[in-house]
Amino acid sequence: MLSAATEEELLKAIHEIFVDRIPFNRVLGIDVVSLHHDSPEVRFAMRPDLVGNFNRGMLHGGVISAVHDLTGGLVAFLGVQQKLKDRPMAERIERFGRIGTIDLRVDYLRPGLGEWFTCRGRPLRTGNKVAVAHMELINDGGELISVATGAYTVS
Repeated sequence: MLSAATEEELLKAIHEIFVDRIPFNRVLGIDVVSLHHDSPEVRFAMRPDLVGNFNRGMLHGGVISAVHDLTGGLVAFLGVQQKLKDRPMAERIERFGRIGTIDLRVDYLRPGLGEWFTCRGRPLRTGNKVAVAHMELINDGGELISVATGAYTVS
């Protein structure tokens, strides 16, 4: 079992991967606000370069889809971490390179309007080869903008 200090290092490394080391996440302005394995959460602010409908100033559907996908990948990665909690940290971090999207379904429920958005994920199943996650995108007013389900390879 890893010590509390080592677990803290692992969570810092995961945060760094998702916030600093993935260039597209930096483009989106993603910040990881929770790394709890049952309910990770990312947040980003609305910016003019994320607008899809310029007449209404709505978030682009591709941004919505991308945020669901990266949140689902985070859910899958954290699920793998739970399965590997007795393994060395380097081995646990190395598993990030094996995470890949198999399928993603997004349901757009409301226009993407708001000052900032939060995407929360939760695992539906984490197996030895595939993880399945459910994600919800909520605006700063608490409105549910979209939901998604994703399947990710984890082996």
